[in-house]
Amino acid sequence: MMRLIFMLILIFIALWTDTRAQDTISMSSEDLELMQEYEDTIGVLSFAILRDTSAVHRFASCKTMIPLLVRALKLRNSFHYTFPQLDGLSFQYPADSSFRIITWQLFVDDNEYRYYGAIQMNTPELELFPLIDRSNDILNPETATLSNENWYGALYYRIKGFEDERGKAYLLFGLDGYSFFRRRKVVDVLRFENGKPVFGQEVFEAQMASDTSIWQHRIVIEYGAQASVHVNYDEGLGLVFFDHLIPYEGPGSAGSVMVPDGSYEGYRFEEGRWLHVPKLFHQTQETPPREMPILGEGQKKDLFGRKQK
Repeated sequence: MMRLIFMLILIFIALWTDTRAQDTISMSSEDLELMQEYEDTIGVLSFAILRDTSAVHRFASCKTMIPLLVRALKLRNSFHYTFPQLDGLSFQYPADSSFRIITWQLFVDDNEYRYYGAIQMNTPELELFPLIDRSNDILNPETATLSNENWYGALYYRIKGFEDERGKAYLLFGLDGYSFFRRRKVVDVLRFENGKPVFGQEVFEAQMASDTSIWQHRIVIEYGAQASVHVNYDEGLGLVFFDHLIPYEGPGSAGSVMVPDGSYEGYRFEEGRWLHVPKLFHQTQETPPREMPILGEGQKKDLFGRKQK
């Protein structure tokens, strides 16, 4: 028994060492030490942004953290450092590792959330595109083409690449806290044109009551804050899936809100566009059809699906 425990400890140390080694690729020892110091401070600030009960402290922590994060990213080859100790920021990478998106959420009050982030390109020297949340000014997000300076803010939890006649593009799956009674899940499209990020593309089919189709730039799914709604990409099925929603009388003064009815819709990629699939299954099921839980349900994982320590 003791030999088995000893072997497990050695395996754990080897895996941990390998993970740390991946974070230090091409970074000098001096830069790595400095990066880890930055990470410690950013971790304290991100904890305050998420959990401090004072709005003044949350705002101050966010304001302090932004330039500190930029200084950390300015270190040469910082792209290869994954910030393994940070739980308050989401780092999402596409399969081709050509960039990463860093996002986080600031709780303003019961009816407002603000989102912050940046796109870091995979280059030795820093190439960074700040993401400026203009959600409150975007009246029709489903039909808007946006830039990094005019961004529909969200906390991203998944990136899925695809390719069409225009080249590479990426689906971005995100959460928008939105308001006290309602939440939103967002599926956006990101591509790079002339070296700059562009959000939104007219590739999502939307069915109208008249049985006609229109094309949207992004999917915005609004639902009651007390409901659990799943939106993700399923590799086995080869499609985007999400809960089918129906109206339901919400709590208090919420009025009518949308909640899942146990069935699922989806989008399948065909000939360069994402075509709507009204019903994925002919029976309901208790768990959504996904490869793994989005937020680590039933597992010891944090908000971004990373294993908790």
